Amino acid sequence: MADFFKVLSEVSRLQIVCSLKPGAKSVTEIIESTSLGQANVSKHLKMLTQAGVVSREQRGVSVYYQIANPFLFELCDLVYDALSVQVQQQNQHLEGLSSFRQVRK
Repeated sequence: MADFFKVLSEVSRLQIVCSLKPGAKSVTEIIESTSLGQANVSKHLKMLTQAGVVSREQRGVSVYYQIANPFLFELCDLVYDALSVQVQQQNQHLEGLSSFRQVRK
């Protein structure tokens, strides 16, 4: 499990994963949608494929990549929601401190 999350912990790999949310894309399409370099995309696609996050399919002379299991986006949504709540709580705490500071002046 740690290896799975480690693979997803890199920003470029998350960009690639997000670019594949609508469906399968070729390497060229991934490069265009992420603005990452070809060598960088290829390296990250290899890691994502080895981790089972994406799968690849040969179509003629092109290789298309797609998300291997759509549960990945449900997982991302859960993490996003949890982080949003955490940020809201921190903002409320900071607002409370700011109010306290204003009262003391």
